[in-house]
Parts: sequence; C-alpha cells; structure tokens
Amino acid sequence: MGFFTSKINSIRNKIFSILPNAISSSSVSEAASEVTVEPHLCLNRFDPVELSELSKILASSKPSTCILDPIPTKLFKEAFPLVTAPILDIINLSLVNGYVPQDFKVAVIKPSLKKPSLDPDDPMNYRPISNLPFLSKVLEKIVAIQVCEHLNTNALFEEFQSGFREYHSTETALVRVTNDILMASDKNLVSVLVLLDLSAAFDTVDHNVLLERLEHVVGIKGTALGWFKSYLSDRFHFVNVHDKSSSYSRVTCGVPQGSVLGPILFTIYMLPIGKIIRQHGINFHCYADDTQLYLSINPDEPNRLGRLQACLEDIKNWMTLNFLLLNQDKTEVLIFGPEIQKRKLLSQSPDLNGITLISENKARNLGVIFDQDMSFKSQVKQVCRISFFHLRNIAKIRSILSRSDAEKLVHAFITSRLDYCNSLLSGSPQNVVKSLQLVQNAAARVLMRIKKRDHISPVLASLHWLPVKFRIDFKILLLTYKALNNQAPSYISDLIVPYVPNRALRSQTAGLLVVPRISKIRMGGRSFSYQAPLLWNQLPALVHEADTLSTFKNRLKTFLFDRAYG
Repeated sequence: MGFFTSKINSIRNKIFSILPNAISSSSVSEAASEVTVEPHLCLNRFDPVELSELSKILASSKPSTCILDPIPTKLFKEAFPLVTAPILDIINLSLVNGYVPQDFKVAVIKPSLKKPSLDPDDPMNYRPISNLPFLSKVLEKIVAIQVCEHLNTNALFEEFQSGFREYHSTETALVRVTNDILMASDKNLVSVLVLLDLSAAFDTVDHNVLLERLEHVVGIKGTALGWFKSYLSDRFHFVNVHDKSSSYSRVTCGVPQGSVLGPILFTIYMLPIGKIIRQHGINFHCYADDTQLYLSINPDEPNRLGRLQACLEDIKNWMTLNFLLLNQDKTEVLIFGPEIQKRKLLSQSPDLNGITLISENKARNLGVIFDQDMSFKSQVKQVCRISFFHLRNIAKIRSILSRSDAEKLVHAFITSRLDYCNSLLSGSPQNVVKSLQLVQNAAARVLMRIKKRDHISPVLASLHWLPVKFRIDFKILLLTYKALNNQAPSYISDLIVPYVPNRALRSQTAGLLVVPRISKIRMGGRSFSYQAPLLWNQLPALVHEADTLSTFKNRLKTFLFDRAYG
C-alpha cells in the first residue's frame, strides 16, 4: 500500500511545485468554472428504486465476489428473493438521505500488471484496481443510471468523449479520428496528431474540485450532491495480494478504478477541457483519461501550428490547476499526409510547447497501433503474431477439448482480436486483409482438426464464419445502420449524408447515401465517410429497410454470407 500512496503523493507534490505558474492563466480558470445548467434543470435528489428495477440490475450484474462480501455473490443473488425488503431499504435510504454506508466505502486494491510483457517484480508496472463490495457496486450502478440520464437529457456530456457512454466505444472514437485524418490527406493537407499522457489521472482527482464540478458544471445539488459528498469522504483502501493484506489507508484524492461511478466522475471532472480546446480551433477526442489532439494544415502555413502550441500550454495549465499531471515525456506525436507535404513540414523543425515535432514511426492509440502512412500494417502484424501464439497453444491441447470448449477459446483469443476496431481496415489493400485471413483459416483448421492442404472455404462456411474482408464490411454497415437510427454517437452520424434527388423521390433511390468525391491517388477512399455510403448503396432494400437492429444484423449476415460463399 505504501508504494501506491507514495506514488500519488509524489505526483501531487510535483503538481504543487508547478502550480504557481499555472495560476497566472486566468482564461483557463474561467473556462473551468463556467456554469452550464439552468436552476430548474438541476438534479436535486435521487429517486428511490423500485423492486423490479433493483432485481433487474442484480440479475444483470456480474457475479464477481470481493473478499469484503459476507457471502459469495452467486449465493447472494440466489438468496435475494428472501431478503428483498432489507436490501431495498438499504439502497433507498442511501438515495433519499444522501448517505453512503461506511462499509461501502472500503476498497480492496488488486494490483494489475499494465502489460503482460512488463517485469512483474517492478511495482511501477502495476496499476491499482479497486475491488468493492457487491452491494456497493449495485448502489453505484443505480446512481450512475440516474446521473447519466440527467447528463443525456440536458446534453451535458462532451460530444467527443467516448469513454463509458452508451453507443460509444474506442472503435467509434478511432473511426472518427481516422476518418478526419484520411479526408484531410485527401485534400493534400498534413495532420499532426498529439497523444497526451497523464500520470495516474484517476488517482489524483481532487475531491473539492470534483464536487464543485458536480454542482456548478452539471447541476447536481441538494441531497444528490450530499450523496456524492458522503461517497467521497472517509474512504479507505488496502492492498491484498496472495491472501495477504496491508493496513488500511485513507483515500484523500482520486476516484476508484474498478468502480462503477469512477469513470463517470472522471468524465465529469474533465468536462471543461473540451471548451478550452475548442477556443483554439483544434480537433480532439477523449476516451476517459486518454486525450488526443489533431490539426490538419497546409505545410506552407506552419504558423498555424501556433494554435496547437497555445492549446497545449492551456491544457497543461488547466490540468495543473485541476491536480492532473501531463506527462510530457510520454506524450507522442504522429504526422500523417502525402509524403512530400510531410517532409516539407518537418524540414521547418517546428516545436510544440517543448515537444519537438519529430514524428514517431508508430504509436499505440486506444489499443490500435497507428503508423505514419495510416496503413495499420503494424497493427495487423501484431494481431497476427499474438493470434498465432495463442493458436499454437490451443493446438497443443485441442485433443482433450470438446469442440464447444475449443470454439470458446478460439473466439476469446483469436476472433476478438480479428474483430477489434477492424472497421479501420475498410478499403485497405488486399495484402493487408490477407494476413488476417490466414489467421482465421488457421483458427478454423485447429478447431475442426483438418489438414493444411484441405480446402478451407467449405470449413469456414460450415462454421458460419464470415471471411475477414466481409467481417470488416459487416462492421462498417452495422455502424452505418446505427448512425441512421440514432444508435451511434452524433460525431459518427455527422459523417453520413442521405441522398436527396432533385426530383420527387423514386423507389430506386430510397435509402441511398451520398458518396463524397475523393482523390483516387490519396487516402480518402479508406475513410468511413466514403466506405460507409459506398457499401450501403450496394445493399438490397430488404436489408437496409430492416426496422430493428437484430433484424438488420440477421439480413446483413445472410447477404454477406451469400456473397462470400454463394
């Protein structure tokens, strides 16, 4: 416990040492304290929960057990019908009175290795993940539902914050960022992408600042605010490793990683940063504590980078004022665009607030490796390497596995990797997709225990697996359907334009989308705003006119399956 505590204290001390310089920036502090909610729209109290809703939340909760739980969660869920009244009373008394029971405010820290490749003997390679009592997580989930409803109803979420929000994901975030960069390159512009790195961001959140933000920025007041004051006060945690526990330590700052409310509270804490970035006319996207800025410019106008430099300075000052530490040494820069234009920009050796603009060859962005030419070849290479590693291990034990168990392993270790953010590969050259197809072929051979020389297409068809290229098309078309039916982020829906003919609408043009004009020799043809309408317009009316998402999925898979194997 002492290591994690001293680490946070060290970061806080570093912040305090640079705080005087940040205080001089009055524009940052004004943006951070802006009131955005009318009094009549404030959330003054939490509504008591009905038994039916509580039962539904319990049923949908994972049966994970914390060592602080008096009985295993699975047993608790089975016994719940016998103790509904007292459990409902505990939850509702907390909501109505704005008080969180003390037993709900103790967390068990389970150190989690940041990456499998890191040295497990080095404490610096671990992040503290909080394990909380099951019932406390149920209470947090009920509060989270009401808070998110308040934020959605009053449009208080940051549009370009994709962390922990319905219909949002790392993939939707990267689709938008990638689309903007590809389309800018299509216009012969150079894009500078800055990936910011924060030091232990969740753990340094200041409770007083967070409470001010809850009250003045998102309008949580009355007993609802009192509940959060109780939630944040008198919290304790301790480390448990191999059944050995440290002494308790009081939590003086931070929101617990691993809790239900922690990510939502951090998102609220970060709300003002969007306004600061917009003041400089910079594009950006956030996913929890991951923030990326990007600006597309003509290299003949390098002075426009001054906007990005000023923006970075304001972000650094704002973060310092809010007890967050920007790790400049780990902040990465990537430059994209036509090769001639990139060289022209780099020849001027520009500087971004102390960060020399020497583009990295590649960088990891929300779990996806971005390379300089936006080919994602490094990402594909890594997926193939890791997938074949797992396939070799599965093959060693395949003889003792049932087909059902083997298929679960294949989907968990192989298919999940093939599908993660695969929409970014839409329109990629055939050789890029071919590498992934070899992985899928090998997975099918291991699963079905067939020889290398046996023809693979009938095997894939018998498994009802779409080939990789069609899985990518499926993902693009699924996201398009969601965007057209209010089931996707607005920043994705904005990329799709329905086709409206000059004359009266005819049946053959119903449901079509506008395909933007692009340069045939640049990268715009791989953008979502080009690929989505291109693929959508090839669908038969029966598919894109589906009235529910599940119906659309079924019809789309049938259509693509026939194309792949018909």
